[in-house]
Amino acid sequence: MVIIVKPNTKEERIQDLIHWIEAQNLRTHVSSGDYSTIIGVIGDTSKLDEDLISGLDIVEGVKRVSEPFKSVNRKFHPQDSVIEVGEQKLKVGHGNFHIIAGPCSVESEEQIISVAKSVKAAGATMLRGGAFKPRTSPYDFQGLKADGIELLLEAKRETGLPIVTEIMNANHLPLFEHVDVIQVGARNMQNFELLKELGRTDKPILLKRGLANTIKELLMSAEYIMAGGNERVILCERGVRTFETATRNTLDLSAVPVLHELTHLPVIVDPSHATGVARYVKPMALAATACGADGLIIEVHNDPPHALCDGAQSLRPEQFEDVARGVRAIRSTLAGLEG
Repeated sequence: MVIIVKPNTKEERIQDLIHWIEAQNLRTHVSSGDYSTIIGVIGDTSKLDEDLISGLDIVEGVKRVSEPFKSVNRKFHPQDSVIEVGEQKLKVGHGNFHIIAGPCSVESEEQIISVAKSVKAAGATMLRGGAFKPRTSPYDFQGLKADGIELLLEAKRETGLPIVTEIMNANHLPLFEHVDVIQVGARNMQNFELLKELGRTDKPILLKRGLANTIKELLMSAEYIMAGGNERVILCERGVRTFETATRNTLDLSAVPVLHELTHLPVIVDPSHATGVARYVKPMALAATACGADGLIIEVHNDPPHALCDGAQSLRPEQFEDVARGVRAIRSTLAGLEG
């Protein structure tokens, strides 16, 4: 249920209504805009008398929300959410665009620091790198684990870039204390116990869409995190599995405007995992920027042929610089059209 409060209503009247609702064993989510306040009611709202609430002098309207996702729903939160990241409080969402770049996996101190410096110089604002790597084959490189996180933190100290890395198990959460954004990979999008634990943290969560999941399922996974109290969720479209074999996955760019319509959460795109081919990353990154994504996450390696993980989809630093230049040009053009 969504309750729209009339403009200029005194705060104490709003709080009285919230306290009354919560006394019915329901939860509330309040979104305050320039012209109105929205109270989202979460739980079994059948016990609430819609006519009674509509009749209150401070209420402008009441709407039932049929979708199972509540907290992530734009009806609950009409304004775009802006997620702050790192000590610099980088803002993600609502026109604040960021590029997250770095290697698929952290391999050595020299490698991660070299890549971090090069992507920062080219315009990246966050550093990605896998410390724990979920691999299809049990014989493939699985990451440096805790040592990988330490190397990422060293790269952060060298460059100042906030770091983004993937979690595999809730038991590893203590290792992520100084990580700026915790990534939930495609394989763990429906690891609900992990999502519940992340809901109890105050870290920004980058939630990737599963390789065979619908948009609704992605939003329901985000709902798990937000239902636990953590509202700092960033969604990521990274391609879905189809019958096509020319690319690693099929990048669903239509998901970007659909998600913006359904949810207030920021949406970024991963053209690296979507295509699996380095030469396709630039056109897909530009297309993602043009269709309204709030950012990109791109794999960059200083020596792709010898990468321990996903070298085929990794850009060299000079290629990434070219992509970043093209992204800036697209965003400048879009700003001109909007102006």
